[in-house]
Amino acid sequence: MKKKIAIFGSTGSIGKSLIDIINHDKDNFEIILLTTNKNYSNLLKQAKIFRVKNLIITDKKSYNIVRKKKLKINIYSNFNNLNKIFKNKIDYIMSAISGIDGLSPTFKSIKYTKKIAIANKESIICAWNILKRELNKNNTEFIPVDSEHFSIWSALPSKKIINNIDEIFITASGGPFYKMPISKFSKITIKDATNHPNWKMGKKISVDSSTMMNKVFEVIEAKNIFNLPISKLKILIHPESYLHAIIKFKNGLSNMIVHETDMKIPIYNSIYENKEYYKKIKNLNLNKLNKLNLKKPNLKKFPLVNILQKIPKKFSLYETILVSTNDTLVELFLKNKIDFISIPKVFKTLINLKEFRKYRNKVPTKIDQIIKLNKLVQLNIKSIYN
Repeated sequence: MKKKIAIFGSTGSIGKSLIDIINHDKDNFEIILLTTNKNYSNLLKQAKIFRVKNLIITDKKSYNIVRKKKLKINIYSNFNNLNKIFKNKIDYIMSAISGIDGLSPTFKSIKYTKKIAIANKESIICAWNILKRELNKNNTEFIPVDSEHFSIWSALPSKKIINNIDEIFITASGGPFYKMPISKFSKITIKDATNHPNWKMGKKISVDSSTMMNKVFEVIEAKNIFNLPISKLKILIHPESYLHAIIKFKNGLSNMIVHETDMKIPIYNSIYENKEYYKKIKNLNLNKLNKLNLKKPNLKKFPLVNILQKIPKKFSLYETILVSTNDTLVELFLKNKIDFISIPKVFKTLINLKEFRKYRNKVPTKIDQIIKLNKLVQLNIKSIYN
């Protein structure tokens, strides 16, 4: 029987990687739903190849263009009609819509799938307590797709063993500025900040990597997923990006997880459940293992890492403040409205404002709370620079 799946954000990098994997094994999969924001031309190509009958296009202009084509498929403009698309629970959903925009679709889809693979960081950072409750309520299996978290997840023979973890080390490449002297940071351009040495990524996540904010978020994700205090989670610089995580257990043993810089590896294993072998597997790279070169991050170069000391112990809306503030500042940088070195400086100032700090003690209870707060933060910050 074919495995029934849906891909949220099928025209993004994660979505296209999954599409490519399925394209080599069409006989075993039926795609029920594909979604995009604006990239309708790519979406329609995917729908034609896999004979997909349901599409969601969230950008109003793009949706209207496709609707006028009068295709013999169902076209929706939002995620409010999932009950019409999924008559029964499907086998797998990949949630790969980027940013806060992916939060509501992720939450709404949980009840319609047996397993959900979440690549959307914001869902796990801002709303994990809400998502976890929904996952348990609907008996839906969760699997993280981010390479570091998937590596940790896959290295745990039983989820019960989480209680035996002493600490976890998450590696970071150091981005494009790992070896650059601080004295040259003031001259960093958009092109410099979006040119990652190891991974092929979009502009936004590339900038996050260059400031190391992506690792701050990954530590918060790990805190939530594995129910560990921040003090048990450490960041190590590893320029080769071959080692993804180290798990140190209370019994004195440690697990190290290595794989090539290929996001198809966690994506592939998330959908095949480790029952199939990855067709493009390479031999263990002993040269890279002999040159792990692990170091602690330089906090003068990457001051945003210090933010981890301010993360509340319990779930709070303050995490949404962090995400929204960073998203807005990166957007301003990519529009040439602020320079690179202003990102951490302005970030620190903003998150310490009284009107933002008050959210440290407020627990998110609804997805709408997070979405409204995100919009409020963005409007407040953009009003300063417009």
